[in-house]
Amino acid sequence: MYVAELKTRKYRGKRPVVIGNPEQAFKVLRERIEDWSREHFLVVLLDARHGVQGVELTSVGTLTSSLVHPREVLRPALQHASAAILIAHNHPSGDPEPSPEDLALTKRLAEAGKLMGIEVLDHVIFGKRGFVSLKERGAL
Repeated sequence: MYVAELKTRKYRGKRPVVIGNPEQAFKVLRERIEDWSREHFLVVLLDARHGVQGVELTSVGTLTSSLVHPREVLRPALQHASAAILIAHNHPSGDPEPSPEDLALTKRLAEAGKLMGIEVLDHVIFGKRGFVSLKERGAL
């Protein structure tokens, strides 16, 4: 009961930011990339109403790749009891077009999330010139 009261006090009057489309995700997440010369992989933790619980940086890679494993992507979602996640990463080249590896990773993460009961809502790839939503492209 004490914990429930603290939660009520903490969140009273505040509503979490809701990311409802790829444009909103792009605006929120691109500000988190400080070093555009390396690939950053981010996980947005979402509650049942798709309110943002937090954003986790799960991997920082090189100019051309980032090592991403489903275990590392889903761990924060499990720790925060997230209902869903949105995944995103940048392309240092500035071109947001997905690579074959991006498509394969998206499929792998969606399958792993499904097994764990965590929906992968979208994978947004962004560059300095814009973004691509793999959900809008039909790859998710």
